[in-house]
Amino acid sequence: MSLRRARQSGVTLMEMLIVVTIIGVMVGVAFPSITAGLETLRLRSASDSIVSSLNSALNLADRRQTPVEIRIDKEANRLTMASAVPGYQREVVLSDGVVIEKIHPAIPQLDEREPRVFLVHPGGTVPRIGIEIRNRKNARRLVMVDPITGVAQVREMAP
Repeated sequence: MSLRRARQSGVTLMEMLIVVTIIGVMVGVAFPSITAGLETLRLRSASDSIVSSLNSALNLADRRQTPVEIRIDKEANRLTMASAVPGYQREVVLSDGVVIEKIHPAIPQLDEREPRVFLVHPGGTVPRIGIEIRNRKNARRLVMVDPITGVAQVREMAP
């Protein structure tokens, strides 16, 4: 009797193939939405990093009364903030799949491959800076500094 139960317990090869097929179909259906979600998350993370760094530079110029240089390098896909304050050097390198599309305001005579440099003077007018970024799915966001409030903000753009 016990020998007969031992033969009947377990999973047949056919049952295992059906379960593996069902799992494969579920993964195939879910994979595109998961990758799209990851791309959106990367874009949001990059825009939040840029906003945080720009606000940090603007606050430093205002509170410490020292000029801050903001360098945006489209070719290297990075932003650098530097000041004469000892130890203040910030760098934002955008994650893989997120690129700097445009730097605003556009200057027609300027080569777009050259880094753009903005200088924030204490007590002066905040420069109008706009950084347009996009991901692999062509979703775009515009990170811009409002010269009236002096705060960096993010706006979603139509694809």
